[in-house]
Amino acid sequence: MPPRNSKYMGAQRPANLKGTLGRLLGYLKPYKGRMALVFICVILQSIANVLATTLLRPLINGLAVSADATGVSLTGIGFIDQLAYTDKIAYLGTVVGLMVAVYLLSLGANYLFNRLLIAVSTSTIKRLRDELFTHMQSLPIKVFDGTTHGELMSRYTNDIDMMNEFIARALPQFVSSFVTIVGVFTAMFVMDWKLSLVMVGMLIVMGILVKVIGGRSKRNFVAQQEAVGKLNGYVEEMTEGQKVVKAFNHEAQASADFDKINSHWAKVSARANSYANIMGPIMNNLSHFFYAGIAIFGALIATNSANPLNYVGTIATFLLFVRTITMPIQQISQQINLLFMAVAGGERVFALMDTPSETDDGYVTLVNAVIDESGNITESETRTGRWAWKHPHSDGTVTYTELKGDVVFEDVTFGYEEGKTVLHDVSLYAHPGQKIAFVGSTGAGKTTITNLINRFYDVPDGKIRYDGINITKIKKAALRRSLAMVLQDTHLFTGTVMDNIRYGRLDATDEECIAAAKSANAHQFIKHLPEGYDTMLTRDGENLSQGQRQLLAIARAAVADPPVLILDEATSSIDTRTEWLIEKGMDALMEGRTTFVIAHRLSTVRNSDAIMVLEHGVIIERGNHDDLIAQKGKYYQLYTGMFELS
Repeated sequence: MPPRNSKYMGAQRPANLKGTLGRLLGYLKPYKGRMALVFICVILQSIANVLATTLLRPLINGLAVSADATGVSLTGIGFIDQLAYTDKIAYLGTVVGLMVAVYLLSLGANYLFNRLLIAVSTSTIKRLRDELFTHMQSLPIKVFDGTTHGELMSRYTNDIDMMNEFIARALPQFVSSFVTIVGVFTAMFVMDWKLSLVMVGMLIVMGILVKVIGGRSKRNFVAQQEAVGKLNGYVEEMTEGQKVVKAFNHEAQASADFDKINSHWAKVSARANSYANIMGPIMNNLSHFFYAGIAIFGALIATNSANPLNYVGTIATFLLFVRTITMPIQQISQQINLLFMAVAGGERVFALMDTPSETDDGYVTLVNAVIDESGNITESETRTGRWAWKHPHSDGTVTYTELKGDVVFEDVTFGYEEGKTVLHDVSLYAHPGQKIAFVGSTGAGKTTITNLINRFYDVPDGKIRYDGINITKIKKAALRRSLAMVLQDTHLFTGTVMDNIRYGRLDATDEECIAAAKSANAHQFIKHLPEGYDTMLTRDGENLSQGQRQLLAIARAAVADPPVLILDEATSSIDTRTEWLIEKGMDALMEGRTTFVIAHRLSTVRNSDAIMVLEHGVIIERGNHDDLIAQKGKYYQLYTGMFELS
């Protein structure tokens, strides 16, 4: 098997903040109308909140200024100023009424933008997950061989969740905070530019602190996302291998390893959140200093003004603005943290989405065929039970070759990684209907050969011919349609027993699935399940025994009805009774088909037409059982127990 590495899925630090953010925001384009309305509502809400605060000035000044005062403009709104001199109660009611109307506008805008944003964010995240999953189905098998399932799952959970947080929470709050800050500054300078300059100086200090703390927070949140991916990968691996852990009393070591990974996460997470969490207290304490500073400077300005009482409302409003502006600045720093986390997650998600799909330059396809007594082949639009390779040529002609299952390796050299060769100049053939067995130590290259037949990996040197056709010319979907695999690690999907058998050929009828189950010796145990073929299987068929799962895998291969079978140690973990049932099912399945068998139990390959003994990627012996016993080489040593497979 290929080694796991982080080439495709390794956690990476954000390298392109602008590009990743732009790409994420690009997913909002289909909803630009609704997003425009969201931002309009956010802006209205922010302006309404600022306007409501500014109304505090005329409210206080109108009550503070005596009725006989003249030449004093309280608000600049004629009818309100006039009311202040004639009827204090009416004046109070008018200003309070305006404040209530403004707050109701803010409340309505808040409700509308939240409703719209929920719809947009869920639709966007759904589209992201759909695209990610769809693209994942097109990736070459080496991507999945090179990473843990937990790391993959982390893309769908933690990383996309962070992107959702940015869209649903950080983005609107950032706009709201920005508009609030601009609105507050505008209102302050309109009211009193001197006091506003004092406020600006204080906010510059606050901005410097936000920049310094935010920069450190960014680096640590990126590290936190990386640590979460590694943590998920380890948990997934240990969960799947729990039986092995317990069987070898490995609990203490597993816990120690987990503690090491978890401690690393805790360390980087603590650093990330410590910088994020100290931002709030710093802002709150600074706001107290600002509050006192504005009060002191405001009092000094008021005592030197012509109408000190008219300045009371201005000071009170500025004091409230201190509280008002501190919160959006603090929110911006928090949203920047979310932005960095979203970008870190986005780069990991987009890295998977940008991983090149499996290439397929093949042009030979598989078609239903009608073959007459003379061997002439014609294409059929209906299922005939016979197949042919449809081979178009550059001159426009098309030739058909009957699908028989003739497989030939010609001087194949292959390695999963550059500089590490797994197979060395391997040549072999399997004529239609022959059973070819591979034996050898772990890592000898047995499974690699079957991976190459399926084109899970392409051959850089040498050729593999299928019915005389170079398999690089055959469409991968057509090639894999002509093959079926039964593996040691059987995987069943959530669904009924019938659904899992039909997975081998989705257009198979119930009758064909039942016939396949009978040929695989699975029908008998299926009948005794609670709901028979309608019994639901979950969690990889945990309600079935290992042998029953294997029998279903054989039935799934049988319903596919391929000319070539690959059996990769399909009976290595089965009890003797079940092995006998499985072997009978496989014998029926192998009849008339070219079969490649990988087995550690040499008793299962005695009747093979040819046995290949591999060592370090080289075929060192070949022949049938009797020939190899007579040679008294490695196979003889294995069979007689003089040498054991490692």
